[in-house]
Amino acid sequence: MWQWIAILLGGYLLGSIPVGYLLVRWTRGVDVREVGSGRTGGTNVLRAAGWKIAVLTGAGDGLKALAAVLLARQLGGSPLQVALAGVAAVVGHNYSVFLGFRGGAGTMASIGGATGLWPWSLPISLVALLPTALLTRRASLGSITVALVLPLLFAVRAALGLGPWAYVVHGVLTSALTLWSLRPNIRRLLRGEERRIDLKVEGKNHRDTESTEEL
Repeated sequence: MWQWIAILLGGYLLGSIPVGYLLVRWTRGVDVREVGSGRTGGTNVLRAAGWKIAVLTGAGDGLKALAAVLLARQLGGSPLQVALAGVAAVVGHNYSVFLGFRGGAGTMASIGGATGLWPWSLPISLVALLPTALLTRRASLGSITVALVLPLLFAVRAALGLGPWAYVVHGVLTSALTLWSLRPNIRRLLRGEERRIDLKVEGKNHRDTESTEEL
């Protein structure tokens, strides 16, 4: 029982580290929750502090989920426990205990956890994410693409005998968490009203409650 508690609680707390919030606060003195969509993911950080801080945010969000998976493995966790550690990190990222259970949508955290399970998940996920987001200029489409790719990726590997079926749990649950967070974006995409990625730094008190296309 202690092992389950340590793995899941450790994963959640690591995921809860509000990387985007801290970086924007430190570099611009702005609360990212008061900018754009109010989320802490890379897209909203892009609005609040520019692309360099957004890239650092994405990397940090990925690394904290990767750390959760590595911690679970170090504690001798089973494949299922290791997979769920990554899921716990995404839950922490989306619902951070340090930010009143607010956060991002979990895309980069999902990629980070998946990377811990299988390193080639990283380049495959980035190939799914970046061209889609940049060509359409809609981060939510990139996030949705990753959410669909990860469970399929782990299922194919398991079917070929290249990985445990337990890792599919990570893909399915992180996909569900991301898609749940992106419900408003999906509705706007269907209406053709989704906001495009904008490199303009908005700064404080430019809250746009109609946009939540975070990573």
